[in-house]
Amino acid sequence: MSTASPVIGLTRDIEAIQIPSGLTKKLPKGTPVMITQALGGTYTVVVEHSAGLFRVLASDADALGKTHAPEVANGAAPKTDGPLNEDDVWAQLKTCYDPEIPVNIVDLGLIYSLEIKPQEGGGNLVEVKMTLTAPGCGMGPSIASDAQRKILTVPGVTDAQVDVVWDPPWSAERISQEGKSKLGMI
Repeated sequence: MSTASPVIGLTRDIEAIQIPSGLTKKLPKGTPVMITQALGGTYTVVVEHSAGLFRVLASDADALGKTHAPEVANGAAPKTDGPLNEDDVWAQLKTCYDPEIPVNIVDLGLIYSLEIKPQEGGGNLVEVKMTLTAPGCGMGPSIASDAQRKILTVPGVTDAQVDVVWDPPWSAERISQEGKSKLGMI
């Protein structure tokens, strides 16, 4: 759910990802910010003095005065043994969000393919091909890293690879009905 908050001061220094460039920037303790989106364990904040948008990862939620539980799959501690349920991978991908759009990457139509490959020593490699809404967006590595990290929490997954691709080009026609509803497109 997207939320807005009053201006707060960071309680410690953090590294945040500038939107849309994807560059990492240090935000010092006391920097005034306002949370504009809190979805999937990440926070989008406006830095008051620069009018810039930044993504703050769950690991830095405490600097915003928030608590965030460690990432888990289906409410259980992360593990890599046991059978892999593909639906669990899709569920984790649905917890990944573009920092500027309050719709998950699955419902935005950014996931082009998902392949599960059993590994010789046990476990599974999950390979995902995804795109972005705009080729010039620097947030691709950050969103892909978020997806990879969350896939790795799914039981049975021992490795994950998320690649950003540009063919075919993304279009709004790829957005699911649920995504279109959230965006007011229907």
